Amino acid sequence: MKRVAALGLVFLLAMVFTAHAQIDKGVYYKALSSGEEASIDKVLARLENESSSSKVNAYKGALTMKKAGFVKGVGGKVKTFKKGASLLEDEIKSNPGNTEFRFLRLTVQEHAPGILKYNKEIDADKQAIVSGYDKLDADLKNVIADYAKDSKVLKESDLK
Repeated sequence: MKRVAALGLVFLLAMVFTAHAQIDKGVYYKALSSGEEASIDKVLARLENESSSSKVNAYKGALTMKKAGFVKGVGGKVKTFKKGASLLEDEIKSNPGNTEFRFLRLTVQEHAPGILKYNKEIDADKQAIVSGYDKLDADLKNVIADYAKDSKVLKESDLK
């Protein structure tokens, strides 16, 4: 009887840890910055299998907007971009103080084609990133600092 209970406990713990698996930021940000459709698709597929959370939705939103650049036809590009924007914007509205989500939006805004008019929050997002930078974990700080090296909006000097 104790073996059955122990096995049940192990199975339950395995399910809990699987359901709450952390998204690998390194893999995510590598795909986001890669510009490779296959890499983006692979991470999007992994995110689809994750339990829904604010982070998962924000990540899917930003990657979906990036994916729009690979979609054929203007209508498909716009539809895909808007789908991703809706996911990311909903998470920012629910979590306006989340520096990482604001960083995701800034990166998309900086590179989105002007015709999409997805650039109205650049200054506000930059300020949110600068204000919240010191509170971030080291991995995310490194991602942001690396981005700032080539950004026209966010400079390395802003983060000091």
